[in-house]
Amino acid sequence: MDEKLIQILGLIAGSLTTLSFLPQVIKTYRSRSAKDLSLAMFLVFCIGVMLWIIYGLLKNDTPLIIANLITFLLALSLLFAKFKFKP
Repeated sequence: MDEKLIQILGLIAGSLTTLSFLPQVIKTYRSRSAKDLSLAMFLVFCIGVMLWIIYGLLKNDTPLIIANLITFLLALSLLFAKFKFKP
């Protein structure tokens, strides 16, 4: 398969999985409640995403780096909300 098509596929996949976090971030900040979010899950998830970023940097894989940086920021904002909006 053509390398350019592979990169486009990666960008589309990364965009969709990254954007899937946006509704949760919006809902959490609008409701000002993060009580139903699992702290352990988001901590483990953020560590995993950080490792994907490092992997992407080592492989020089732009779609992987960009998608995971944005995902990390969105997940981090949910972690922040978990501490900020304590019941």
